[in-house]
This record gives sequence, C-alpha cells and structure tokens, in this order.
Amino acid sequence: MYDFGQLLFMLPGLILAGLASLYTQMTFNKYSRQRSASGHSGAEAAQMLLDAEGIADVRIESVGGFLSDHYDPSSRTLRLSPAVYQSDSLSAIGVACHEAGHAIQHARSYGPLALRSFLVPAAQFGSPISYVVIVAGFLLSSLALVKIGILIFSLAVLFTIVTLPVEWNASARAKVLMTSAGIVTRQEQEMAGKVLNAAFLTYVAAVITSLLQLLYFLMRAGLLGGRRND
Repeated sequence: MYDFGQLLFMLPGLILAGLASLYTQMTFNKYSRQRSASGHSGAEAAQMLLDAEGIADVRIESVGGFLSDHYDPSSRTLRLSPAVYQSDSLSAIGVACHEAGHAIQHARSYGPLALRSFLVPAAQFGSPISYVVIVAGFLLSSLALVKIGILIFSLAVLFTIVTLPVEWNASARAKVLMTSAGIVTRQEQEMAGKVLNAAFLTYVAAVITSLLQLLYFLMRAGLLGGRRND
C-alpha cells in the first residue's frame, strides 16, 4: 500500500536494502568456495559450538530454502539451509555458528533476544494490519485511527531495532567460539566473520527503511511538523 510520495521518501532505504542483500549474497558465495581445513560441515560446527557451551537440549535439522537459517526458541531447534547444513565452506560454518550463537543467547537468558521473541507477533502481523488501519484512518478522516495504526507499526519498527543487538551479539559469540572450539583457524575465522558482517548490514538496512516509513506516516498525519495531508 505505497503511494508515489512514500516510495520517493523511502527510496534511500530501499536502495540500501537492495545493496546490502546483494553484498551479502556475493560475500556468502565468495567464501562458499573456501573449504575449512577441519572439514567440518555447518551442522557439525554448530553442534561443536553447542557442546563447548554445555548446551544439550537444542536440535539441529535441515530446512529448505536459501539462507533460511534460523534458531527457533519455542522448540529449541536450530534449522540450517542445505547450503549451510551440509557444506564445509567457511560461509556455511560462519552462518551455522551464528545461529548457534542465538541458541547460546537463549540458554544464557540474553535479554534482547527475549524482547525480540516477545515482539515477533507485532512484526509478523502488526505491520500489514497497521497499513490497513492507517489507510482506513486517512479515508475516514479519523486521526485517532491513523494514530492507532502508527502505534501498531511502531511495534514492528521496534522489532527491527531490537534485532540489531541480538544479531550483532550472536555474531560476536560465533567469531570467538568458532576459534576457541577448534572449528576454524584464526585466519579462517576472519573470512567467516566477513560473511556475518555482510549479513548484519541487511539488518541495519531494515532498520533504516522501517524508520523512514514510520517518519513518513508521522509527517503525513501531521504529527511531526507541518499540516496533515489527507
């Protein structure tokens, strides 16, 4: 539900998101051609990390899709895409250890992860619902309805912001532990870390894009300077 003015306002964020995604894919593909000296697959690397941290209640399984890797706190399941689960490349090990980092966060009761999990419904359902409420508010000339829609959307924006420290911390844990656990050498860790750094840029781009969208809604409603534009 974009209008032309909104697209122009958000264009910098959309361009940044596209570039970040492209850079992540290029970096992942580059280090997918670099096999680890240890020969451990992504699944094995994740398991080694969990074992090193004394975490025995997390399952590791394969899931379809490209870079669909994620950790599910509700079922304590670490799901890895085929390109990560089976491969012994530095890209695969980096991504797998990053996801294991989320499992470690969960086991250590890392606060931002708990907050992000709490905000998941707002991110999944709040964002599309907020568009409907905001548009309805403008069509009905109801500023109260617009404000409700913006409030709902703000929760989705908060989710993207909270995601930043969660992702950064998971990568930081992975970079340290993948070396101390003997999964990769120091030189290999630096290369695997570049994949994680590139992926983090996509989360930064998501925050910028969502903040620009929120700013547009506030300005359009006349809640951030200027008059309301119906």
